[in-house]
Amino acid sequence: MFRKAAVPTVSNGSYLQGQANGKLSSMDSGQPAQEGKVVLKKKVTLLRGISIIIGTIIGAGIFISPKGILKNTGSVGMSLTVWTVCGILSLFGALCYAELGTCIKKSGGHYTYILEAFGPLPAFVRVWVELLIIRPAATAVISLAFGRYILEPFFMQCEIPELAIKLITAVGITLVMVLNSTSVSWSARIQMFLTFCKLVAILIIVVPGVTQLIKGETQHFKNAFAGNDASVMGLPLAFYSGMYAYSGWFYLNFVTEEVENPEKNIPLAICISMIIVTVGYVLTNVAYFTTISAGELLLSKAVAVTFAERLMGNFSLAVPVFVALSCFGSMNGGIFAVSRMFFVASREGHLPEILSMIHVRKHTPLPAVIVLHPLTMIMLFNGDLYSLLNFLSFARWLFIGLVVAGLIYLRYKRPDMPRPFKVPLFIPALFSFTCLFMVALSLYSDPVNTGIGFAITLTGIPAYYLFIVWDNKPKWFRKLLGK
Repeated sequence: MFRKAAVPTVSNGSYLQGQANGKLSSMDSGQPAQEGKVVLKKKVTLLRGISIIIGTIIGAGIFISPKGILKNTGSVGMSLTVWTVCGILSLFGALCYAELGTCIKKSGGHYTYILEAFGPLPAFVRVWVELLIIRPAATAVISLAFGRYILEPFFMQCEIPELAIKLITAVGITLVMVLNSTSVSWSARIQMFLTFCKLVAILIIVVPGVTQLIKGETQHFKNAFAGNDASVMGLPLAFYSGMYAYSGWFYLNFVTEEVENPEKNIPLAICISMIIVTVGYVLTNVAYFTTISAGELLLSKAVAVTFAERLMGNFSLAVPVFVALSCFGSMNGGIFAVSRMFFVASREGHLPEILSMIHVRKHTPLPAVIVLHPLTMIMLFNGDLYSLLNFLSFARWLFIGLVVAGLIYLRYKRPDMPRPFKVPLFIPALFSFTCLFMVALSLYSDPVNTGIGFAITLTGIPAYYLFIVWDNKPKWFRKLLGK
């Protein structure tokens, strides 16, 4: 059932943590656990934090189809420029979240920061859309890429049956859910291993690419900025694609209360991760162009596979396996982080109370993890996944822009808030403007799909008043909610 937060606000404007049901307590970042209460442990070290960020950012995109940016920029030089600039902009956003994570030491990411800055209604809308549509659809899409590429070596001479892809995908989703329900330590260790595999996969591409450059294979870089002129709409869309490829830098903020020494480790993990990812992405794209022309890249369905087939012979069979492991890492990191958002939202009274419970022995937010399983399966077998993501891709940047604008607002609303890590004001101003510009662009360039997504997002407003604000519900409605 939905319920009002146990303690809505305190005098300094911050939201207190609600109580979980029975003997299962909410996390408390500032005080030791009380006797008889169960809390999530601080098991996310600096290295595990880096693996969460890198492991979630690097999915299938950099290996499969970086052609979206090339298509919208029109030239090799501009595409590499966009990859670099998007990395810098993403670093700016990550630094803003580093400040928020060190001054608001509560898990929940976007939800928590919107709650602190702007109150419960926009925070509820954010978690409402994430739970019902965004996270199940996003998990299903990355899981389908996992299923396709894990089967690729077994179907080299023919098309992979769609049913086989969906069945192996369902197994992968279930395995990730079980892993995150069983042990925080094991999910973090496996994430570190998968992050290592991702970096090895990038090195497998970058090292031969650098070797090609040393041999003088630079023909595709001549007149790098010549080609089809990017349209007025194409260049912003290229930035939109690039920012999407880097998205994931915010996931460590979803587990702030489980991070050891967050004042130090959150900024360090974010900075180290973003530098590694940006350098890796740019060098990977450079490597592609040492062997594949711009025209061939646009025609390729899986650029990394095409690149490997030309340079590595039989070893190219390993590339689909690395891509599958990369997708699995993104699945694991995303579920590990987002389940904490649902946990915190339940703790605040914005989601059913059961989602704020912690397993007594395993110390995992088990209900907040498994609630995603049936929703993801429905999306996998019945949903038009890519349309759903198109509908709601703008919502991610709308709320991220709102979060970063909230950082600026909190500077004036609560100037005395301790800020162990503080960014120059121009960084959140520039980044929030970029996010809102991308939202406005999506409304202009694709009004139908974006309008549908906007309408779905707005359903969170009546849901808030129906489930949270309305106290005098009739008996049949209370019974329906399980009260």
